[in-house]
Amino acid sequence: MLLEQCCPVCDSPKLEAFFEMTEVPVFCNLLWPDQQAAKSCPKGDIQLAFCPACGFIGNVAFDLARLKYSQAYENSLDFSPRFQKYAQSLATALVEDLHLYDKTIVEIGCGKGDFLALLCRLGHNRGIGFDPTYIPLPEHQVLGKQFQVIQDFYSERYGNYQADFFCCRHTLEHIPTPIGLLQTLRKSMGDRDQTLVFLEVPNALDTFCHLAIWDIIYEHCCYFAPVTLAYALAASGFQVQGLAEAYQGQFLTITATPSHPQPDFTEQHRIAVQELADEIAAFPIKFQHKVKTWQEQLNQFLARGKRLVIWGAGSKGVTFSNLLQTQDQIEYMVDVNPRKHGMYAAGTGQQIIPPELLQEYQPDLILVMNSIYESEIYQMLQSMDLDAETLCV
Repeated sequence: MLLEQCCPVCDSPKLEAFFEMTEVPVFCNLLWPDQQAAKSCPKGDIQLAFCPACGFIGNVAFDLARLKYSQAYENSLDFSPRFQKYAQSLATALVEDLHLYDKTIVEIGCGKGDFLALLCRLGHNRGIGFDPTYIPLPEHQVLGKQFQVIQDFYSERYGNYQADFFCCRHTLEHIPTPIGLLQTLRKSMGDRDQTLVFLEVPNALDTFCHLAIWDIIYEHCCYFAPVTLAYALAASGFQVQGLAEAYQGQFLTITATPSHPQPDFTEQHRIAVQELADEIAAFPIKFQHKVKTWQEQLNQFLARGKRLVIWGAGSKGVTFSNLLQTQDQIEYMVDVNPRKHGMYAAGTGQQIIPPELLQEYQPDLILVMNSIYESEIYQMLQSMDLDAETLCV
């Protein structure tokens, strides 16, 4: 179905609606201290549309006014040893490959500031972060004047903050007008053509082609495939230096330098968009099949008297639980992030517990929301002498 709205990346008037999810939690990553409040959390609709010109995918039902990011927002993955290893490896590669030593670094959407602090320590850099959800942490205070976070969204009002390196990780997908942010960033650089930009976003190919469907959440109003991300940077006045999949294909990373806008569609671009369009056309049926298959599996487990828990109280766990309505089937979610312990999951209201409490609960089956963490979860279970079966969702 053609929509009247234009694409927020290439301004094409041919957005095509292809998928809907209704009454989903507006925030998957907002912690609720009360179970009833979690179950009654604000909800919204998702109506995904595809741009056949640039390959952009976005939620045209998204309402930014419904999202009020605060310090209660918690989406940090840094308590996972597997993710810590990835972040350390990424930061080290950026510092060494891009020669980030004694530089000024700005991170847009720095979250709790862990990655920015890592870049500061590794290269003796000065870091300036922007994020309204930031909470001052003791481990950052030791960096002194090397580290500063402004508890606000990055915008034109901060264009005077100059840097040698701009970093923006898992933020662009939350912004309904991504080109606006990229153009604001480009304008702030002026003629400083040696400035480096690094972005990381969820990989739309993983979500829509490889069916990582639990990543479809209200907070993400934008989804970028490689072809779309590269186009967005080029159209905003950047020269792409490197584009790659990361974290076993779950993320996209892109490095760029200031240039002149290059909004043309190449033949290679058209081929990539058409391949994505073919996947999008098949997605609704594949989505329904996957949800139905998992519902049948859950019913079979429960019929056999299995005691289940969900491991991963982030976006994937919350989306899985709400789509399958597990509030009366699964009592707990498990997470290694201590900031989540004792809180309740949005929509279905499961309590979030630390892994240690599984020794008391003794589950039969653990549903692992992200297969990349299966190995570390297995090691934790072994250390607690738990022989529960694990199954990746």
